[in-house]
Amino acid sequence: MATAISETVQRFTFETLKAASKQSKGCYVVPLRLRRAIKKYIRDQEDQHMKRKVLRLSESFNSMKDVNLQLTASTARELIEDPLKYVGCSKRWKVKSNYGDIGLKYRDDQTIAYIASRMPAVFSACHRVLSEVKRRLPEFKPTKVLDFGAGTGSAFWAMREVWPHSQDKVNFIEPSQSMQRAGLSLIKDLKNLPHIQSYGSIQALNQNISKSERKHDLVIASYVLGEIPSFKDRITIVRQLWDLTQDVLVLMEPGTPHGSDIISQVRSHILWMEKRKSRKLGKLSSQTSMDLMTQKCGAHIVAPCPHDGACPLDNSGKYCHFVQRLQRTTSQLAYKQSNGIPLRGFEDEKFSYVVFRRGPRPSEAWPLDGMKFDTLEEQRAKMNPEDFESDYDDQTDSEPEDMDDDKKMIKYESDINEPYATSESDAEEEPSQDTIRADLGSGWGRIIFSPIKRGKRVEMDVCRATNYDGTEGRFERVIVTKSKNPTLHHQARRSLWGDLWPF
Repeated sequence: MATAISETVQRFTFETLKAASKQSKGCYVVPLRLRRAIKKYIRDQEDQHMKRKVLRLSESFNSMKDVNLQLTASTARELIEDPLKYVGCSKRWKVKSNYGDIGLKYRDDQTIAYIASRMPAVFSACHRVLSEVKRRLPEFKPTKVLDFGAGTGSAFWAMREVWPHSQDKVNFIEPSQSMQRAGLSLIKDLKNLPHIQSYGSIQALNQNISKSERKHDLVIASYVLGEIPSFKDRITIVRQLWDLTQDVLVLMEPGTPHGSDIISQVRSHILWMEKRKSRKLGKLSSQTSMDLMTQKCGAHIVAPCPHDGACPLDNSGKYCHFVQRLQRTTSQLAYKQSNGIPLRGFEDEKFSYVVFRRGPRPSEAWPLDGMKFDTLEEQRAKMNPEDFESDYDDQTDSEPEDMDDDKKMIKYESDINEPYATSESDAEEEPSQDTIRADLGSGWGRIIFSPIKRGKRVEMDVCRATNYDGTEGRFERVIVTKSKNPTLHHQARRSLWGDLWPF
């Protein structure tokens, strides 16, 4: 392994290492003010056929997914037969339609059904991703934000929870007038809102904003790229979003094989595009070109990837996705279908995502550099006799770590008994942030899928970098045993899908 960084000073203690690695969340509870806003909106609609409309919306999602998969296969065959067939058609998304030829165009009844059934889950996934961005980039506080495919404002609500007072201006791009109206209705009672402007397309945004003001600190596109069936149109949109990004770009899709493929495709394209730009400027020897290369060129992945190389899961039969469990709201419990079986009190929202940041990846020492771990025998040799009893209890503790989540559900009494207020003061108290964070160096791997815990042995599938500059990576099985490293075994026992793993 390369030794580009010679620093060997210990940077973490065992406790801070565990805190920095934690990125996953437990069962997430949708904030009170959002639950109230959704319930007030549904009550104002006075719709007697909500369950039927939620079912129809779900069927629309399924049919659109099937057609997209068919289009992907047929387009690939056509490109092989005629590579120039789609040349010159890259502007179809902006000119001919909103979300491609068969994109789902929400009507009022579909919008209501979406808010009742899907908005809490999408919000929870967005909150999970943006919370990690805040932890990994504590100095990052976006003041100007672009929400592409804003829908009913799930990502906006998540941003308000993560950075409650940082936004000065937010631009929405949403072609559905029904979605725009619903999103504005949901936030109308919130206080201290930033300046919000809605547009129907990127083209409309560029026509109404001067070129010097088009850059945004944060650009987010959640659950929208999959509604653009053409791969060429999708890449065109992502390139336009990257051009509008000053600092951070967040892309999210459902955690399905199709959604993961979309994220992998755009990830590869943006990294390739920035590497090509850096190579072109690198051939120039002038000081001006060097300054441009330092300031504007390059991109690296903030999350989930610990490296900027080719995705090791491509063509492996596996796909990169994560999961966020959330407690179902009363609206979801009331309107979702369950085929006669009572709905559980929670649901798991699977999602795929990637977070880009402009500039090269920072060079950091790896977290385990300079750390020394005792084996179990060495630890016991240092222990006092009275400590053996507690150590034995730790070994024989057979209580399952994951309790039944239905027993842990918090009742939403406030949805019934409290008035429909949505003021900022109703927010749950924000937890204090850990002072120790996982840096953006290549020394932090990502746990993909749930760890397998078997007594004194934990097995984890980890995506990790193989060199200090993070240009290459691999997917490997990491095995941690209590006898060889009880400290890391203790951390592995408490690690979850989506957490970081130090190297």
